[in-house]
Amino acid sequence: MLGWLRAAAVCTTLAFTALPALADTTVRWFISENTPETTVWQRDVARRYEAAHPGTHVDIQVMSGEPYKAKLTTMLQSSERPHLIYTWGGGVMFAQAKAGLLQDITDKMRGDWANDLNPAAVEALSDGGHVYGAPSHQSMVALFYNRRLLAQAGVEPDSLRTWDGLLEAVRKLKAANIQPFTAGGSDKWPLNMFWSGLALRIGGRAGFENAMTRKSGFDGPDFLRASEMFKQLIDLQPFQRGFLGDTAPQAAGQFGDGKAALQVMGNWFVNTQRTQSANQQGIPDADLGWLPFPTVPGGRDDPSDVVGGVNGFLVTKGAPPEAVDFLRFYTSPAIQREAAERGFFIPAARGAGEALKNPIFREMAAHLSRATYVQNFYDQMMGPSVGRVVNDTSADLAVGRIQPREVGRQIQDAWEMEQ
Repeated sequence: MLGWLRAAAVCTTLAFTALPALADTTVRWFISENTPETTVWQRDVARRYEAAHPGTHVDIQVMSGEPYKAKLTTMLQSSERPHLIYTWGGGVMFAQAKAGLLQDITDKMRGDWANDLNPAAVEALSDGGHVYGAPSHQSMVALFYNRRLLAQAGVEPDSLRTWDGLLEAVRKLKAANIQPFTAGGSDKWPLNMFWSGLALRIGGRAGFENAMTRKSGFDGPDFLRASEMFKQLIDLQPFQRGFLGDTAPQAAGQFGDGKAALQVMGNWFVNTQRTQSANQQGIPDADLGWLPFPTVPGGRDDPSDVVGGVNGFLVTKGAPPEAVDFLRFYTSPAIQREAAERGFFIPAARGAGEALKNPIFREMAAHLSRATYVQNFYDQMMGPSVGRVVNDTSADLAVGRIQPREVGRQIQDAWEMEQ
């Protein structure tokens, strides 16, 4: 789901750099940025590849998550489309493949390259037995908290393991005049993380897959209950004033500045709450904690199940062989181990996660390894059109534009139109 850019430069693009006169081949690499430090490292990786492969130039463009998604749709129709594009997999990728915009790299992925990667992660960037890209990292949604602020309100972190405990914590925080949550409502998808987390806890894997395959519907009782439980939280007014106007990076920075006690977000939040804070330090490591998304009474999920995904890069139609070769280099265990050591993300290359130094990342990597099911982000899994409705309905519910019963109905209507 998700890339980030500094809040003050969310819509800024960095143009493709000029092609050196002696370069024989240019690989155009379009990145959805996680943190500025990650991008600096990715540029360094590209320069090292160039040095080892004279005649090949890696040309990089960087944008943040939402502007990236909007720009990519246009760029893929261009004769100068990027050769490597960032992906969250799922229905968006399936639509790109169906439209003939992606290159089948199945034959190239066989053997050592595939053996170096988590098989489930490779499968996530495949469709119909065809591999279209290579995974670089994995993600999961969690509940992050500021230990110091919870203590001030008399909230024990373990109480956040259940939905009822979370609601009670919000009440205590508000009574102590402490802002419970920050949320980037302007981007909408951060609000859907609450709804999709509840849907997973209530219906489990079967709930989502049955709705996807029409054995049931997104307007069924499980999804209605998810909407109603999200409304329980909304009614407590847990988000910062003006949350619908704040982007995800801005909300992360507010948490990093110590202005709120909680945030539901993917594991990349460990870094973004730091880089987006005023002093770019974020809250002290000793104060930052996390827990899996809260459980709900009577839920049919396995407690290890998470909402998350596999991220990586897809190869576009017409990309030169050098693009595939560079992607193999970038997703190799040695390079991905560097990312782990620097704490950029949880890598998808086998063994690279052993280099993670950040204790939260190590804990999350261990949780992912035990998870019986990872539910891909709804807005990615269900394709661009339905995904937009998924995010819109969560935002509309959060501000009272619609009622819980309308959420699943709108998603189901959009899903039926796609079939």
